[in-house]
Amino acid sequence: MSNTQALPLLEADVPEAVAPCCPPLTERPFTADEAETAARMFKALGDPVRLRLFSAVASHEGGEACVCDISDVGVSQPTVSHHLKKLKEAGLLTSERRGTWVYYRVEPSVLAAMGKLLTSTSAAS
Repeated sequence: MSNTQALPLLEADVPEAVAPCCPPLTERPFTADEAETAARMFKALGDPVRLRLFSAVASHEGGEACVCDISDVGVSQPTVSHHLKKLKEAGLLTSERRGTWVYYRVEPSVLAAMGKLLTSTSAAS
């Protein structure tokens, strides 16, 4: 008997599913809270191992990856777990335990919010 459960997907075209942490950088200066949230995300992605893990999860077939499939990033398994924990704390990954393995997912709304943050609102002159 399996107790696996599929994580719900958020639709990218549903306005409440895409809740960017901050306005686009060119729209207005960040508030202190917006800057803190954005800095936490960028700090988590500022480490090459974390960026590789985030990329591995985001690009994995089916939109989620078992830790057993993404742990070959040149560091020990405890270090991989530490980096995945930091990505989760930054709100970049979600996880679900299935038996002895943990599966990670990048929610589509997170990618959309990150894209909106780095999008310019002004037209090129």
